[in-house]
Amino acid sequence: MKMQRLPNSKTKTAFAAIIMKKAFHSASGQLSNSPQGICNVRMSGEELMSRLLDRKWALTSPDSKIHQIKLFTTTEKHGGGPLGGISFLNNTCPFLGDDMIMRDEDRCFYVVRDDLLHPLVNGNKARKMDALLPLLEDHKVTDLVTCGGCQSAHATAVAVSCAERGLKSHLLLRGEQPQILTGYNLISTIYGKVTYVPRTHYAHRIEMLKSYANLVAGNNSDVVWCNEIFEASLTAQKSRASCLGQMDAHKGIDNCQKKVLIVNEGAGDAVALLGVFRLLQYLSQDHLLGRKRAIKFVVDAGTGTTAVGLGLGAICLGLPWEVTAIALADTIDGYKQQEKNLISEFKRLFGFLLKNSSLNEVDGEIVHWVERCRPRKFGNVLEGEIEACHLIAQLTGILVDPVYTLAAWEMATLLSDEKLKQDADVVMLHTGGTLGMFGLAQRYKSSFHSLKDGAFPSNR
Repeated sequence: MKMQRLPNSKTKTAFAAIIMKKAFHSASGQLSNSPQGICNVRMSGEELMSRLLDRKWALTSPDSKIHQIKLFTTTEKHGGGPLGGISFLNNTCPFLGDDMIMRDEDRCFYVVRDDLLHPLVNGNKARKMDALLPLLEDHKVTDLVTCGGCQSAHATAVAVSCAERGLKSHLLLRGEQPQILTGYNLISTIYGKVTYVPRTHYAHRIEMLKSYANLVAGNNSDVVWCNEIFEASLTAQKSRASCLGQMDAHKGIDNCQKKVLIVNEGAGDAVALLGVFRLLQYLSQDHLLGRKRAIKFVVDAGTGTTAVGLGLGAICLGLPWEVTAIALADTIDGYKQQEKNLISEFKRLFGFLLKNSSLNEVDGEIVHWVERCRPRKFGNVLEGEIEACHLIAQLTGILVDPVYTLAAWEMATLLSDEKLKQDADVVMLHTGGTLGMFGLAQRYKSSFHSLKDGAFPSNR
């Protein structure tokens, strides 16, 4: 299938009309003789989820390991915060499914190890791009433009994922090039084409992305946004087979016409929700977390997309799961607005499937947004947090970083208290962040000095 060319805004109305016409004929040809077509079909949550997930994926499997973390009180004080006086033990083969009921009464929580999905791509980034990456190949995209901070995990995920598929990535990073390349910045530079953008220019992200994408495209080439290519794909779902022969057509051809795709900072678009839905469907299987047990799901929030995906997916499948997201990069009100925006965008794209669905009534308030245990300006590391990460790694073999995943670990630890968890199980989604530690070691040299000397101050 050839991607409809979108050279400028004047053609968008016509393009939308083509999509609507194709969608109508495609749907009416496969449904019963109903004047309302698919909108009259009542689907269960499971059927709706199956329809949403009926597509090609980047990840060969949605599987993720699940570990159980047992908590014990100790007389030693490892830094400050909620982890003081607590020791951990990792059970890598816990009882799951119906056997979770037979667990002992030890204080514990579970960790979904999405940090193990890819050696260089964070778990939440891999989930966000799970549904997007196959579309790039189907629509013969040659170049992808996106943006992020100097140590952007999103930029690294895009660079690595594009390189693995023979695509070119163009990464606009905020600020100045660091003196020493390390962490996400180093991997982004190795796998993609990095351009550093002054902060004043970066503040106008939309205009910045458009301008750079046009430079990459040159004359007589296409520039499209992530959601535009996704909307086009919705009309072609039922005829995907015709695209399979075109997937690798652009590879190795240097003089072919470019097709440049723009992806927003953090990939916080509706297409990113689908990969999270896929994870949720996997976890809700009877032999894993199941669909009947109450779950308090904990995740750290950057753009908040993963948390919203968990909340929407739980409602769709009728799961008694409560999603708690730690607000790290924005205010609580900011995240609530982002939640509404994502839900609105999702309903606009998939409204033809949501007739009589509980999701059609959802406008917001599906995620419990909370402040971090010790609030601070985003990106800052407080005293004792490097030591806490050190402690967790040595006791459990799990690496968390002080900016993102330590916040989720702290919240899971708090919620695992019997008075707070009540009859629910606490589950933390480990989103990754290993490469972030390298950048932090450069920025917070004094905090890592004790590791260099082989000393670990256990009391403060």
